[in-house]
Amino acid sequence: MTSIRADFDFDDIRPYQDEEVDGVLSELVEDPEFLGAVATLRLPRLFRLSKTLTRSLVRRKLKQKLNQYHSISQLQHAVEKYMSHCLKDTAATVSCDGVENLDPAKNYLFLCNHRDIVLDAAICNVFLHRAGYDTFRIAIGDNLLKKPYSSDLMRLNKSFIVKRGIENLREKLKELIKLSAYIRLSINKDKQSVWIAHREGRSKDGLDKTDTALLKMLNLSGDKELSFAEKSQQLHIVPTAISYEWDPCDLNKAEELAALVKHGNYEKSELEDINSIATSIQGWKGDIHVSFGEELTESFESAEEMAEEVDRQILGMYRLHPSNLAAYRRLESNIPRDLLVDEQRLIEADVELQRRLDQLGEDEQVVLLNTYANSVRSLLKMQASASI
Repeated sequence: MTSIRADFDFDDIRPYQDEEVDGVLSELVEDPEFLGAVATLRLPRLFRLSKTLTRSLVRRKLKQKLNQYHSISQLQHAVEKYMSHCLKDTAATVSCDGVENLDPAKNYLFLCNHRDIVLDAAICNVFLHRAGYDTFRIAIGDNLLKKPYSSDLMRLNKSFIVKRGIENLREKLKELIKLSAYIRLSINKDKQSVWIAHREGRSKDGLDKTDTALLKMLNLSGDKELSFAEKSQQLHIVPTAISYEWDPCDLNKAEELAALVKHGNYEKSELEDINSIATSIQGWKGDIHVSFGEELTESFESAEEMAEEVDRQILGMYRLHPSNLAAYRRLESNIPRDLLVDEQRLIEADVELQRRLDQLGEDEQVVLLNTYANSVRSLLKMQASASI
């Protein structure tokens, strides 16, 4: 049996429970910052004219809307309906494979590549729910939860908090052990699957690489007598890959990465993450594909060995889109024959790429092209290594 320390208090990181929903929603609709954020996104012109009036209108509307929700499942059902509606308007196709190979009797740790703040986990959750599985708990970094209302919103959606801003090494280790214990508790005791990105932060440059530190964190809890392999197998880890033909936030990401190269730092605006979430949900994404991989049942004796297999699965499952291939062709001239797609789709993708490039400076254009092309490079590099 897995040993989980009983002295942990998870209240500061765990998702909210049904009995907390009414109280949290009541506080949210009275939070001026939350009302201001909603007003900025939904009624920007009116909010600029009269902040007090707009907050009042938003408060009244939210109270009417949220009064019908009294449990986490009710909220999640509403989120799924909203997400499904948005995807109909912002995606050409949304497809999935591999979910049919999951065992309904198991709870899994879905280790996923990370491209979008909220959509990655949300879309994976939608496909699992449609297949008859319970929704999973979602790991989310506290760097995205700078405002109390953002933390409340995420925790109402079965998210738990990963504390990343701790400087003191002893405190940091303590929180990592606690996080590891919570993930293990979720899967083995609470019978709840978990979604976590395979590295810290989004892959803004299009390079999907599993962080071995994350895999080591997962095994900070559990019976000390067990090996790395045995502890890992208890978590039922399933590599998961998600790909978007077009990233609605690609221009912003290109500007951020270019600024980091030029100046060594990039300062986010106060509402940048909230705006990124709104842009990613509302923006055009083209084709989206999710692949659930094979559970890691092999006895990996180190985080490095496991990371290689996770990368192999994620890169192998990642669906390349015409956008990736068109960018690669611009930078590398030739697309490998086995990756070729319909020429008309490549031409259309190239036209759309140019439209996006026209909105950027020269340095940012290079970043944007590489971001889309890097998925092709990663696959070719993996294939070349496998053939040696």
